[in-house]
Amino acid sequence: MMHDLSLYEGLTTTRTIRRYQDIEVTDDQLATVMHLATRAPSGSNRQPFRFVVLRDGPRARNVRALLAEGAAEVWGEKRARSEFSDGDPSPATIRMLASMEQYVATFADAPVIVLPCMLRYRDPTPSEGASVYPAVQNLLLGARSVGLGGALTMFHQTRETAIRAALELPDAAFIAGTITLGVPAGRHGPVRRRPMSQLVFEDQWDVSPEWAVDPAGTRFTGGPKNA
Repeated sequence: MMHDLSLYEGLTTTRTIRRYQDIEVTDDQLATVMHLATRAPSGSNRQPFRFVVLRDGPRARNVRALLAEGAAEVWGEKRARSEFSDGDPSPATIRMLASMEQYVATFADAPVIVLPCMLRYRDPTPSEGASVYPAVQNLLLGARSVGLGGALTMFHQTRETAIRAALELPDAAFIAGTITLGVPAGRHGPVRRRPMSQLVFEDQWDVSPEWAVDPAGTRFTGGPKNA
């Protein structure tokens, strides 16, 4: 079922969703999400993005297990860093840690996992992400429009060789991320970011224009201390 969201509402309230209900994602929902993902722009309209959807096939189960191993390894390393372990963590940090611990522990059980890929036609360049990550954002917004939620991770990276072999990916296919999708166990709602005055400059670096003012009622968060 499509949700009647304005573009503005979708952009300002699509949260990263890491907890999912034990409800099947339907073929119709996936078809809509993938249609919207593949409407994204790309350099020269080359459309190099490809999406490998993992549900319950034999290869999918194998790759899910590999991804779960990667998630545990990557998160374990990040969890040990000083930004999470030093001092007295804030309530927000405690909530985030609990959310991530649950996410990693149940990663293999996500209703759907999607590997967004990009077919390279030349050597890697700093700009190549511009032809795949807009499609990733379209996918996440499209998921919101059909009552789903998702999270983009890079948990595939430590198991990429085995994943590529299991899925028979061609050499030219670059894995751009790992996305989990499902019916949210929580909810979407207004996202919190830093004030525009800290992020938007005019004419020169670190000079914010007078018009860079967030709408009344906007709530903020600063992210990690070292960000």
